[in-house]
Amino acid sequence: MAKGVKVAVIGGVFAVMVGGAGYGAFNIVSALSDDGGTSGVAAEKQSGPPGEDEVEETTAKFFAAWEKGEAAQAASYTNNDAAAEQLLTAFGDDAHITDVKITPGTASGTTVPYAVKAKVAYDGKSEPLDYRSKLKVVRGLTTGRALVDWQPAVVHPGLKKDDTLVTEKSANPPIEAVGRDGTELTKEKYPSLGPVLDALRAKYGKEAGGTPGIELVIRHAGEGVADTPLLTLAKGKPGKLTTTISPGAQAAAEKAVKRFAQSSVVAVKPSTGEVLAVANNRTDGFNAAFEAQAAPGSTMKIVTAAMLIDNGVTSMNGPAPCPDTAVWQSQTFKNLTNMRPDEKATLANSFMRSCNTAFIKLIDEKPLTDASLAQEAEQRFGLGQDNWKTGIVSFDGSVPAVGGPDRAAGAIGQGQVQMSPLNMASVTSTAITGSFRQPYLVSPELDDRQLAQAQGLRAGTAAQLKQMMRLTATQGTAMEAMRGLGGDIGAKTGSAEVDGNAKSNSWFTGFRGDIAAAAMTEEGGHGGDAAGPIVAAVLRTGG
Repeated sequence: MAKGVKVAVIGGVFAVMVGGAGYGAFNIVSALSDDGGTSGVAAEKQSGPPGEDEVEETTAKFFAAWEKGEAAQAASYTNNDAAAEQLLTAFGDDAHITDVKITPGTASGTTVPYAVKAKVAYDGKSEPLDYRSKLKVVRGLTTGRALVDWQPAVVHPGLKKDDTLVTEKSANPPIEAVGRDGTELTKEKYPSLGPVLDALRAKYGKEAGGTPGIELVIRHAGEGVADTPLLTLAKGKPGKLTTTISPGAQAAAEKAVKRFAQSSVVAVKPSTGEVLAVANNRTDGFNAAFEAQAAPGSTMKIVTAAMLIDNGVTSMNGPAPCPDTAVWQSQTFKNLTNMRPDEKATLANSFMRSCNTAFIKLIDEKPLTDASLAQEAEQRFGLGQDNWKTGIVSFDGSVPAVGGPDRAAGAIGQGQVQMSPLNMASVTSTAITGSFRQPYLVSPELDDRQLAQAQGLRAGTAAQLKQMMRLTATQGTAMEAMRGLGGDIGAKTGSAEVDGNAKSNSWFTGFRGDIAAAAMTEEGGHGGDAAGPIVAAVLRTGG
């Protein structure tokens, strides 16, 4: 035996060690590992993006194992084998998907598109399943192997974290949802209504009188989130569910939100509280129109102005000076760039110009306290009491009683104040009618639920708020967005800064006759830039 060469026996396996124990130990481990092969020669750990051959080989092995229903084997070609095995097992066992055939498309770098054809069979019923998805091949951090970057969407593009696929007798019968005029509302005609219709089915499928069928669905992880149907194996009998939706307003809302990414809008009928339209254009499918919890920016000044008037601090024609800056407990607040200061401004003037400093300067006037804004929001506008029952999941707004800088920030819709477009559409409705009417999508008579109650506003306060919103729409910051709208109109703009975002969120709420609407566009800039045109488009329909 040559000098410097030793032989070690481990578990009955001979391993050659060359040039010292450290190198030999590495060779032994490599020889016994998957990555090292069986030759006893150390494999060099790869680095950098996987090459074309590696991408093709990895996806071929992954697809072959998936087609055979070998979940554990397919998962071994991913960078998260535990999560992959669980979902791939459910693909066969819970979703009852068989006869899988996967056809890869042309790779673009390390991304591979593919088509899936299969069959879903359950309880003597079967239907073909056909969809497309894509995956990415990455370099394993510890092994250096080329692996499928595991995401639930690898199995189906509709899947998100912790979602799964299930085929079974429907938990809830299907519904035939119709609008206020009897027109059927479908996902095909109103795509944005998809999550809303799913939620209505989950809540009212049984009450509507239908019978369940058999379906393949995406079962979402979130509590209370309705299943998303993908394929019907046996049709159930749909029950008819009447909603408050106006097909005309809904169509306008659907079209309007498509103009701006990450946008949501709600329209309501102020005289009744009925929801006329709800639309979202979001990449995550979230019903932000009803459920968003975000700072509403200066649209909140409607509530703040009501607080100032109700507490006798000032009035529409009373003083509300607008300096360049305002300091509250050592924090300095500013106005929008290039806003001209006006020390003689009235509340109406500062409202329609959306002067931040005017509102900050007034919030320490007696008899206002840390709780005054919260009390106004809850008692007059019905916000923040966690008791709205719209027919589906919704957020009721949050205006906590706070001190310090957040008290000042809250007055201009920042700090800890959180709203959804639904909340702000309701705020406008209350402001112009003086009465709080909780918004709803399905009549409470269907299930005898009790709608939320609030005092509403004094007639004088409502009259002043409505007039200030009229001035804002015709002479102030909302003028451009509302241009061309006839009739009795009013509005309020808002821009909300969010940490980490390059641009502020765009907010806008307005009314025209007996329709009020509010919209939010994430990183849309000033209120009139993105959210404003969306609201105006919906108001133009007249409900």
